[in-house]
Amino acid sequence: MKNIIFDENTQEQDTLIDLTPMLDVVFIMLIFFIVTATFVRETGIDVDRPEASTAELKENSNLLIGITATNEIWIDNRRIDIRSVRANVARFHAEHPNSAVVIQSDKNAKVDTLAKVTDAARAAGVYDVSLATSI
Repeated sequence: MKNIIFDENTQEQDTLIDLTPMLDVVFIMLIFFIVTATFVRETGIDVDRPEASTAELKENSNLLIGITATNEIWIDNRRIDIRSVRANVARFHAEHPNSAVVIQSDKNAKVDTLAKVTDAARAAGVYDVSLATSI
């Protein structure tokens, strides 16, 4: 059996785990996921879209405009007048130049309202205007 001699210079070592590096990694991962996350944009209304057999999935459709069955127009959870569609689309297009407009029109909405919204979007400088349908 060995004799262990402790002198005044020997200190006990603490066996604590330093959590700082782990917290740094967690925060970096959190920031990464927040920055790379894509958020789904909605019009704020629930519409019954018409069906189309030739419908295609369209990616990067940034501005959604909703038209209800009672011909109300909604953009970003706000009901707007037909006269302000052009200004809203122009403002959004200035912030996102490569954006497209997707109109989510109820199948019972008037074609006249759909045509006015489409014309307002094109007058604002956005020529990539699509109609959302269900497949």
